[in-house]
Amino acid sequence: MNGAGTTATQDALDAHVERFNAGVRDGRFDAMVAAFLPDGVMRFEGVPVGPFRGRAAIDQAYREQPPDDTLSVVGPIRHEGDWSSAGYAWDREPGVRAGEIRLRETAEGIAELVVTFDTDGGAA
Repeated sequence: MNGAGTTATQDALDAHVERFNAGVRDGRFDAMVAAFLPDGVMRFEGVPVGPFRGRAAIDQAYREQPPDDTLSVVGPIRHEGDWSSAGYAWDREPGVRAGEIRLRETAEGIAELVVTFDTDGGAA
């Protein structure tokens, strides 16, 4: 159930960040990967990696090259249809916007996740 002032898409983005950060801390991304639809897609913009299509490919990507820092949402969470998006900062550099997370979720799970990387290193 959503709390006052939150939406399903905001909850989806918050939940994804929580699962991602838990995976960074314990080295297991199973819960994060399981939240994707079987044919879900993860894309990156601004870095030469991916896209990864399907849970198996996303799981393999995180096993082969796991991230080494947790992240925090910065700025407002924006909503458009079944998409939610927000800026993020790596926790080792709080307040320095690193890019944007865009997530599209259905009732069954995450259909698509797009992670962008800012190249200008602007403040959040």
